[in-house]
Amino acid sequence: MTPPTEESRKRTPTDYIFGKVLGEGSFSTVYLAKDVHTGKEFAIKVLEKSHIIREKKTEYVMREKEVLRILGNSCPYFVRLFWTFQDRDRLYFVLSYAKNGDILTQIDNRKTFTIHCARYYAAELLLGIEFLHDKGIIHRDLKPENLLFDENWHLLITDLGSAKILSSEKPEADKSKTRRNSFVGTAQFVSPEMLTDSQSSFESDLWAFGCILFQMVCGEMPFRGGSEYLVFQKILKLEYAFPEGFDECAKDLVESLLVIEPGKRLGAADERRYSSIRQHEFFSGRNFDDLGPPPKLGDECDGLPESEIPDYLEPGLDEEKASRLQFDLLCPGEMSVRKKSLPNRKITDLSPEEICERLEAQRKGNAYHSFVEDNLILKQGFVDKKKGFFAKRRMFLLTLGPHLYYVDPVTMTLKGEIPWSNDLKTEAKNFKTFFVHTPNRKYYLEDPDGYALEWCKVIDEVKSHYFPD
Repeated sequence: MTPPTEESRKRTPTDYIFGKVLGEGSFSTVYLAKDVHTGKEFAIKVLEKSHIIREKKTEYVMREKEVLRILGNSCPYFVRLFWTFQDRDRLYFVLSYAKNGDILTQIDNRKTFTIHCARYYAAELLLGIEFLHDKGIIHRDLKPENLLFDENWHLLITDLGSAKILSSEKPEADKSKTRRNSFVGTAQFVSPEMLTDSQSSFESDLWAFGCILFQMVCGEMPFRGGSEYLVFQKILKLEYAFPEGFDECAKDLVESLLVIEPGKRLGAADERRYSSIRQHEFFSGRNFDDLGPPPKLGDECDGLPESEIPDYLEPGLDEEKASRLQFDLLCPGEMSVRKKSLPNRKITDLSPEEICERLEAQRKGNAYHSFVEDNLILKQGFVDKKKGFFAKRRMFLLTLGPHLYYVDPVTMTLKGEIPWSNDLKTEAKNFKTFFVHTPNRKYYLEDPDGYALEWCKVIDEVKSHYFPD
């Protein structure tokens, strides 16, 4: 009997040594991993089944898998899906490893791209969009974070869970359902039609293309605001401005793409897809059949540090290993810093003397003391409190009592308090997102610094102190 080939053999987590965490999504974590058989490195997207089911994201996961299957390895400008497999608790997508990070990181490091670099990567992005649209697929979440660099500094488009496959769309049977689900993507890059309950279209990706070009050239997003609501209002009013010195050819192209009416965007009416964009003056002299080697982004190309997955790591992924790798992401090389307190000491293990001493210092030096009714603050920090599409940043204050207050840090007003009871429960979705469940409400919270697990831990400790089993 012929043994199975490497391509056809069924895969399991033990076929890979899992290294550092490369990134996190709402219900997934991406790890750098090495194939134990070949030594090749991959990015493995690990999705928790319980989170997918609880948050009703099965459709997103299956859509991303289907889009990646359709794309295959036919276009060099997309991450490739090599294998998928599962165990009892998780799904695994084995993807191309983009070892040089993403465009956003390079923009943050360099502030702007040179026009030469912006032109080259805009051309690669346009070729990727053309290919995607030729397959009848709309990305719907194009943004610099989703544009990666491979080992040779070519573009790789990723994160296709929000994509729309036109050929597989079902007839609209429920308009209200369509309306509720019409907004996808990221606030600063979403097109106006996505905000007015209209259907997304290929032109929605052209709008995002214009936003990305704007950011590559000047380092800033065209639509910015203090909240998602304010960003949306600016998008709907087409309220943005070019900074001084913005390249004139790039400016003309951006203006041709950032048009409220989708059908009037440059490229929308082309018989040969996006030929008018290719022929724009910004791409003058550019041969789209052979773009040539990537330009240097600067004197030094700041890629990610060499990965070097340690040899002593065992293959496979379990809860303990996943927790350790995610901790390393938050505090690389700083294990001792996070162990200042005794390992088994709970946040409520305070003597009366300690409480009095800390409370006296809090009265004198904590600007938020006036909101906590003279209770000792055990933990405080900024948390984004989400409701619908919008998130508002609040200062959360966990105190003895127990109380969990939240304050508007801008107006310095108390906005509310999460009610305590024996039925209160916490749930960490990932290292940023967590929920607090009460009998009458579910609070959707996000720690911008990635300490969701710590919030859950201390809230649970306070609960067990006041509501022992």
